Amino acid sequence: MGLLDKVFGRTTPVRPNLDQLFAVPGAALTIESALGFRPTGLGSVSFRAVEGSAASSVTDDAQALLDADAGPKVERSVDSFGYTWLLVRHDPSDVAGLVTALHAVNSSLENAGFGSSLLCSLVSFTSGDRKLALVYLYKRGTFYPFAPLDGQRRDNALELQVRACLADDLTIEPDLSRWFPVWGAPGL
Repeated sequence: MGLLDKVFGRTTPVRPNLDQLFAVPGAALTIESALGFRPTGLGSVSFRAVEGSAASSVTDDAQALLDADAGPKVERSVDSFGYTWLLVRHDPSDVAGLVTALHAVNSSLENAGFGSSLLCSLVSFTSGDRKLALVYLYKRGTFYPFAPLDGQRRDNALELQVRACLADDLTIEPDLSRWFPVWGAPGL
């Protein structure tokens, strides 16, 4: 960081640490025991699609990597903002396997030079008709809870409760304004 960066208040961006995803299985146990939310076996990775055959090839390779595994099934979709989502289906009792699959997708995109295109990864949970996701912000290297309700509303009280529960398990995003809603995300 240079002198001008300090003068203008610029900070060095946090280097994402994809290995933080491996803390999610422990956090899942905490969520289940403290709040009664169980893993659904669904997780997804979101990234901004870039043009060109290289990007398409990397996405196809990531999907083939997971499809070759006997466990997870992968579905690709594009949302209304133009972000590509890869939805991974896994056995709900094997959160570690789901996280490993999500890590593989993120790593393959990052290693191919598309790390700047990664937006987030999420792992979903449910308790009755209530939904919850742990969202990993790739560029911040932090997690936040997202609890959607019908009509594009959020259960803010639940999100804050999850934040308090997971303070010792995950690196939680401290800036609540960065807890953006992921309405209609595959897996929710």
